[in-house]
Parts: sequence; C-alpha cells; structure tokens
Amino acid sequence: MALLKLQDIHHRFDGPEVVRGVSLELHAGEFLCLLGPSGCGKTTLLRLAAGLEQVQRGRVSIGGEIVGDDSGVHVPPEARRVGLMFQDFALFPHLNVRQNILFGVRGRRRDRRDWVEKTAALIGIANLLDAYPHTLSGGQQQRVALARALAPSPRALLLDEPFSGLDVTRRAEIREQTQTLLQDTGIATLMVTHDPEEAMFMADRILVMDDGRIVQAGTPEEIYFHPASAYVATLFGPVNRLAARVAGGRVETVLGTFPAAGLDEGAAAQVMVRPEALVLAPGVNGHGIAAKVVNARLLGNAVHLRLAAKNGSGETLDLQARVSCTLLPERGSTVTVGVAAADKAFVFPL
Repeated sequence: MALLKLQDIHHRFDGPEVVRGVSLELHAGEFLCLLGPSGCGKTTLLRLAAGLEQVQRGRVSIGGEIVGDDSGVHVPPEARRVGLMFQDFALFPHLNVRQNILFGVRGRRRDRRDWVEKTAALIGIANLLDAYPHTLSGGQQQRVALARALAPSPRALLLDEPFSGLDVTRRAEIREQTQTLLQDTGIATLMVTHDPEEAMFMADRILVMDDGRIVQAGTPEEIYFHPASAYVATLFGPVNRLAARVAGGRVETVLGTFPAAGLDEGAAAQVMVRPEALVLAPGVNGHGIAAKVVNARLLGNAVHLRLAAKNGSGETLDLQARVSCTLLPERGSTVTVGVAAADKAFVFPL
C-alpha cells in the first residue's frame, strides 16, 4: 500500500486549473521527485499533500487514511505527520539551532535530543547547535531546516526546491549529505524541483510535469534515455534539432538514419540529439559530416563546441557538441561529426 496517495487531483486558483487530473503514489522508503518548470503545478501538489491547500476535487490519503477530499474532509498539516521544508527554511530567529530542530517535538524530547546530536554530526552542524540562525550561512540553515523537518519522526517528508538558494559548489555537497541522511532514516520523500540534474541525482522515480499534468513517469535512467516527448527531452538541456520526414519507418538526416517507430509514413518529424551524443568521428553506421568549428570552450573535463555544417538542402546547421578532448580544436578548423549510436537520437512528430 502506498504511504502517500493523491488521486485525480484538480485544482485552480483564480484562473484556469493549475493541476489537471494528477494521480501519484509515494511508497515507504522511496524518493519521488516532481520535475518541471515554474507554473506547472508541482508546488501546488506538494501543498495539497501537506494540507496547506484544501482539496477542491480528488482525494489525498496518508497511510491509508483520507486526509483531504472534495467532500470537505481536511486534516490540518500538524495532524498529518509529515515533515515540511521549503525554500526559505523559515527558521525561528530567537531560537538557537538545537531549539529550532526540536521545535514542535512532543513527548519524547529527551530521546530526540540524542537523535539531534547524532544527526547534527552526520550533516556537519554539531558545532553549531548553540548558534542562532542569523550567524549561519545559507547551507548551514538548509541543514538545520532539514533536521527540524525530520525531528518529529514524520511518516513522509515534503521538500519544495530545498537547494535552490545555494551556490553550485555548496548545493552539490549538501545534496549528497541530504541523500545520505534520508537513506539512513528510510523516510519516504516527495521533492519538488525545476532542476533536472537534481532530480536525477536524488530520485528513485521522477514524475515530469507540464501544464498541470504528469507527462512522463519513470526512473531517472528511463526519463533521460527514453524521453516520451520533445518537451521531456529538452528539460535536460540544449538539443540539436534536425527536420526530417518519415519514410519506411525511418528518418534520414545528414547525421545518419534513425528509426521512427510509431510515426505515420510521410509525416514531418524532428530529430533531437543531445550535445554529448555527438562524437568527432564517423558515428552511427559509419556516418559523419564535415563541420566547421565556430567556437570551442573548455568546461573542465569536457569541451563545448559550436559547429556549423550543411544540411541536405545546403542550409547551414548550427550544432552543439560536448566532447572529451585533450586539446581544444582550433576555431575555423574542420572536424568530422557524427552521432555516437542510433539510440542517442530521439525522433518525435514535428
């Protein structure tokens, strides 16, 4: 049985529906991520699960108990036994770190003090338990907020863009610490994010949202390597787009020929290839084309290339490639470029 279940949720504010018939299940010990751009409805779903919004249509249940539905049932947030953590952390400025973490914990406070000590050591704030929020960095405040959300032993943890306010270096470090802590506690977690890399790193399953609906659900590997639509493919960064037409169940492009399963014969199609799927050599079926290096930039262990090539009609194609190189190709030089493998190209209706 699912620990947290949302069934056929519809929700609107003053205009059109922001959530349109969404259903999802979160199981014990699972990390589930809602991924999508701002305005797609993911935070509204989180607030409905938490009880911060009342269900207009549909049903929310936790541990088999209905906590919100369209008949008027509405269990308040404090009675749902869920941990909440939002972008602004919302720490109490007049309480020190230890008091912030234990705020709202009832009954077993003495037992939870030992838990606080162990958890604080695990996430690197053991020396800050007597400090006050205004003396902490953003990363330290984030860790305090996470510990506070876990302190009452909630049935599930709900996270809304928990790392968005951190710099890139700090974000990677704290993301890993958070994942370790959640794995150790085994708590079911539902997280909202617009960052696909974050979703890939943290989640067991990802639900991709667009315009109030879930458009694809699966493991990080399934979502990344087998996107169900052009929208999902572009969530993970820039893509190279090639126009084509279906013939004999395939599409032919200057970068090679690729299967077009499920597309009608003669239909217009778009072929999408991620920059990292391009190689500076003949690619699939030994196919490669000449391309001029317009720009080359070193990105640590990879090189980002802007390339210009010609399509079958003689028009210039603007291509991006991200490749491993020991030397930067010279600007203006000519290279051969191909697609690493047929399954690295995604074919969708145009």
